[in-house]
Amino acid sequence: MKQLALLTLAVFVFASPAFGADKSDASQAKQKAPTEKQSVTHGTVTVEGHRVRYKAVAGILVLKNNDEKPTATMSYTAYFKDGVDDESKRPITFMYNGGPGSSTMWLHMGSFGPVRVAGVDAGERASAPYKLVNNDYSLLDVSDVVFIDMPSTGFGRIIGKDEGGAGQAKDFFGIDQDASAFAQFITEFLSKYQRWNSPKYLFGESYGTTRSAVLSDYLQSRDNVGLNGVVLLSTILSFDVSDVDGPERNPGSDLPYALALPTYAATAWYHHKLPNAPKELEPFLKQVEQFAMSDYIRALNAGSTLDDATRKAVVAKLHQYTGLPESYIEKANLRINGGEFTKELLGDTDRTAGRLDTRYEGPTMDPLSQGAEYDPQSAAISQAYVALFNHYMRSTLKFGKDMHYRPNNYRGIYSGSGWDMKHQAPGTGYPQDIPNVMPDLAHAMKYNPQLKVLLTGGYFDLATPFYAAIYTMHHLPIEKRLHKNIDIDFLQSGHMVYVHTQALKKLHDRVAKFIKSTTSAE
Repeated sequence: MKQLALLTLAVFVFASPAFGADKSDASQAKQKAPTEKQSVTHGTVTVEGHRVRYKAVAGILVLKNNDEKPTATMSYTAYFKDGVDDESKRPITFMYNGGPGSSTMWLHMGSFGPVRVAGVDAGERASAPYKLVNNDYSLLDVSDVVFIDMPSTGFGRIIGKDEGGAGQAKDFFGIDQDASAFAQFITEFLSKYQRWNSPKYLFGESYGTTRSAVLSDYLQSRDNVGLNGVVLLSTILSFDVSDVDGPERNPGSDLPYALALPTYAATAWYHHKLPNAPKELEPFLKQVEQFAMSDYIRALNAGSTLDDATRKAVVAKLHQYTGLPESYIEKANLRINGGEFTKELLGDTDRTAGRLDTRYEGPTMDPLSQGAEYDPQSAAISQAYVALFNHYMRSTLKFGKDMHYRPNNYRGIYSGSGWDMKHQAPGTGYPQDIPNVMPDLAHAMKYNPQLKVLLTGGYFDLATPFYAAIYTMHHLPIEKRLHKNIDIDFLQSGHMVYVHTQALKKLHDRVAKFIKSTTSAE
């Protein structure tokens, strides 16, 4: 039962927005012999005042099994800087969203591509017709970029016998299966575009960070693909530590409450719900982190042995840091999950705070419900992203005519046997019940001691709380000197950091600096 709860939770917790159903594409279903496709176009982007000419390739790669029978197709969009003397020496960054079950439309249209969605910045909601603008913070100034859709999302499909292939859902819908598919895609891509000697980077968001941890080890130790760096955006490596959506389902495991407290505090600070609110966020969060890992976690660990005086002091402090009424904190037994917090924080106005980005807010669906019933940020931005991606792909990149693009395939994954969470991390010797890919990233860093990691995200992210990510980094099973290979830098934004233009600029500059510092290529 615990395994099933985690699988269900994964849909809600780690997905980028838009949970809508998808339609089957008749033309794709009839395809008997899947072939690789691509459309090549050219464009120019201005990045922080500098013009960059680029070649865009929108396409599909075919994955095959050991018998050379096609098993799946994966769609991608690659951007290569034009006019480079030796492309093999130019950095290349492979990017993907998470879910598991999401396409990479979100990163593509919001982060480092040549265009981005406008009008949904930090709480805003746009109306059609939506607007694409030049992306002043595209990563093309320092790296070529490849946006990859996981199998069965985007234009890609799993190819069964009826389509002339040998694919099965169980071969792709799982932690290890997914990493294997991405590894095959990347190695095929490196060969197809002659990029084996390029400095190589992985950039994953949300469950994409889980994927990156496994994939970084898989690529290096199995496929001998050396990596220069891994960027983890809105990180989830240990599911037991970072599950603030449902820790009550695992009584006795109180760490998620403590690690989410700094995000609660940041949210309450943003919405002006704190008594005696400080002017600066970051110094305030340091105070909350110290309390969370001392008095608060000790109180939670005490359980029924917690004395009344200490309990009263902790309740008062939680009120000071969350803005929630002391009576509510008492009733919750000091333990408030993410959905309860976002529902209660603005409850006096019948508004619900966002989850992927807690700065967003929207009407409460049911004022009498215990927790939030939807995510206002997802509701605010998803339609713009889906509409503009489909328009851009067909009108500008000239790809996808008579094909259906799936923003996600949650229904296809979870209406079946679900996502296989069983994973045997390096050195453990047995499959895990609750996923924890910290050993995978640790093994990748030990296998390649030059591998660098950049951990980043947003303070207002309640899907993957920032302090939980920091906690897992500090507890990676690696020797002390390898911790120097990890950079940590969080921003005043949400789960999808790039939605906030000011944060996108900082994210670009930080990632660009990371790439420049880990390669000598120009």
